[in-house]
Amino acid sequence: MPPANDPPMALPLTLDLEDFKGDFSFDALFGNLVDELLPEFRGDDAAGVPPPPPPLLGAAPPVFPAVDELLGLFKHSCKELVDLRRQIDKRLQNLKKEVATQDAKHRKTLGELEKGVDGLFDSFARLDSRISSVGQTAAKIGDHLQSAESQRETASQTIDLIKYLMEFNSTPGDLMELSPLFSDDSRVAEAASIAQKLRSFAEEDVGRHGVASAVGSANASRGLEVAVANLQEYCNELENRLLSRFDTASQRRELSTMAECAKILSQFNRGTSAMQHYVATRPMFIDVEIMNTDIQVVLGDDGPEADSSTIEEGLSILYKEIADTVRKEATTIMAVFPSPNEVMSILVQRVLEQRVTAILDKLLIRPSLASLPPIEEGGLLHYLRVLAVAYDKTKELAKELQSIGCGDLDIEGLTESIYVSHKDEYTEFEQASVRQLYQSKMAELRAEARQQSDSTGSIGRAKGASVTTSPQQLLSVTVVNEFVRWNEEAISRCTLLFSQPTTVAANVRSIFACLLDQVSQYLTEGLDRARESLNEAAVMRDKYGIGTSVSRRLAAAAASAAEAAAAQGESSFRSFMIAVQRCASSVAILQQYFSNTISRLLLPVDGAHPAACEDMGSAVSVVEAAAHKGLLQCIDTVMCEVERLLSSEQKATDYRSPDDGAAPDHRPTNACIRIVAYLSRVLEVAFSALEGLNKQSFLTELGNRLHKGLLNHWQKFTFSPSGGLRLKRDITEYGEFVRSFNAPSIDEKFELLGIMANVFIVAPESLASLFEGSPSIRKDALRFIQLRDDYKTAKIASMLNSIMSE
Repeated sequence: MPPANDPPMALPLTLDLEDFKGDFSFDALFGNLVDELLPEFRGDDAAGVPPPPPPLLGAAPPVFPAVDELLGLFKHSCKELVDLRRQIDKRLQNLKKEVATQDAKHRKTLGELEKGVDGLFDSFARLDSRISSVGQTAAKIGDHLQSAESQRETASQTIDLIKYLMEFNSTPGDLMELSPLFSDDSRVAEAASIAQKLRSFAEEDVGRHGVASAVGSANASRGLEVAVANLQEYCNELENRLLSRFDTASQRRELSTMAECAKILSQFNRGTSAMQHYVATRPMFIDVEIMNTDIQVVLGDDGPEADSSTIEEGLSILYKEIADTVRKEATTIMAVFPSPNEVMSILVQRVLEQRVTAILDKLLIRPSLASLPPIEEGGLLHYLRVLAVAYDKTKELAKELQSIGCGDLDIEGLTESIYVSHKDEYTEFEQASVRQLYQSKMAELRAEARQQSDSTGSIGRAKGASVTTSPQQLLSVTVVNEFVRWNEEAISRCTLLFSQPTTVAANVRSIFACLLDQVSQYLTEGLDRARESLNEAAVMRDKYGIGTSVSRRLAAAAASAAEAAAAQGESSFRSFMIAVQRCASSVAILQQYFSNTISRLLLPVDGAHPAACEDMGSAVSVVEAAAHKGLLQCIDTVMCEVERLLSSEQKATDYRSPDDGAAPDHRPTNACIRIVAYLSRVLEVAFSALEGLNKQSFLTELGNRLHKGLLNHWQKFTFSPSGGLRLKRDITEYGEFVRSFNAPSIDEKFELLGIMANVFIVAPESLASLFEGSPSIRKDALRFIQLRDDYKTAKIASMLNSIMSE
């Protein structure tokens, strides 16, 4: 074994540049270097290598025997790697020099190419400028050639036109020597165009000649008058020929031929004659059977007696048929005429002005306001209903026709013009109609009342009783509802016929004023009739009044008659209260109708709504005045009966019993019982008939009158202490009854009466204390004190004088 410090043996070169190319792996390179020196670390291949020899005695075994070889191998490998790096560096230097040389050559080549490209661009710019110049020159040449060609064509056409013009200007009325162009049916369009040009030129020349002659020019050209006449004749003949061909094609439904003729005819007066001719030859305008059938369709089987609903249904059917016909014609017109909108305008105008107007003239026969048609035949209402139905359906037809197409036609204005004569007098007819209905209704009600009066009057006369008007004969809310329904129908017609807010407001106010007059008159007359019944009852009371000195038999007869008069008065009272109640309901209906229907139509116009409110207030005030008079008469009627009961039922012994020492009677007097029962019975209807302030005012007035009447009545009697107690019981009964009036002032008056009644109960020496708590009753109490039965015996007068002096 060589010594440890010996240099490693020389190793062959194991590294190469190829080892570092491609997918280089350091692990693979290291493995290749050490595989030969370390076979024991090569896995399966190291199994056949013999183990190393055992160490010598006395020597320490080496830790890693191959370390020296590996160190030598690694040093040699490092040397080889350095050499390889130097080789690579040298190669890189050579490559850099070659790249620099090639880059210099490339830059030189690019510079030369840029100079060449700049030269090409300059050449291209000069070429583009030259091409542009040549193009402009060619365009100018083309324009000149086109202008020359146009002038040539114009000159050629002018030569032809002059030749044709000379042909037309040869002999007046002679069209036989014209060029074949003007008689060739295959060149009709060309002939028409040339004829129109010649005609325009000739007419213009004749016009200039006429102006020149007017200023005195003697050298003006003349001679085209014959051409103008011949051209006019030819154009007329050609137009008639085309129209004839158009009619033939129309009958055969040859739309292409019709369109060709229409296009040529459009050169004559813009085709107006063709359009009008086509429309005029439609069957619905010339077929007499169709026009006669129209009115039959509208009136139906009822004929002239048809009502508005039948006419409405008939107009719907007829107008639908007309719309369908126009829709079919529109299809043909769109396919035939070059200006279909103008044709549709003429067609729709003809439909409205001829066919629709012919129907309306037979339907809307305006009656005379001086001699109204009988109500049995429908009266003015029938005319107005038919007018509204016809107007509504015609407007629907106009909208349908507009949707189909009517060009620039103002179809809405045309529709309005059809009805203008009817709308001008509409308001007068509407007012006359509602007045006619009102008069008819009043006549009907009077006839019913007369018939009822005759039937009940005969029975009454047989019994010897007076006939009283029943509530049903007085007023009816149903009748007022009928008035409102008439007016509402009239307002609906008004809003249908007119759209301008100002016009609508003026007409609505006029029509509503008729309702106000009708309701006011009807209610006032009804209240007046009810008041007549109250007057009759008053006359009967006065007639059968009982005198002071009459026989017992006469007094009994008079009392019986007075009872009958009282019964009639009570019946009249009830009738009037029912009339007032129905008046209130009727006025409420009127106000509700005004609020729901009339107000919204008047509010858009300044001043219309306040004026209508004032009109309604005036009408209602008239009714209120009549009701007020009647209510006062009702109070008179009630008080007259109260006074009668007091005079007949009240006895002197009620308040001054002969056996005054007996136990006092705490029951009300018979007169009080009768009066309270009467008032309860008769005022029951008043409580239900009157409302609000009317009820309060009526009951307050009645309470005041009752209070005054009782005061005057009691001053006729003399009162003992027990009589005073009974008087106080009567006052309490009256007070409890009037408390149902809900009138605080009346309640207070009867409470004071109860306090004053104490002057009959207390001892004479205690009278002064009564005035201390209630000084306001002193005046009336002093009068009552004089009615004490002991007023003189107890020397109460001197006592009162001393009290008053204090």
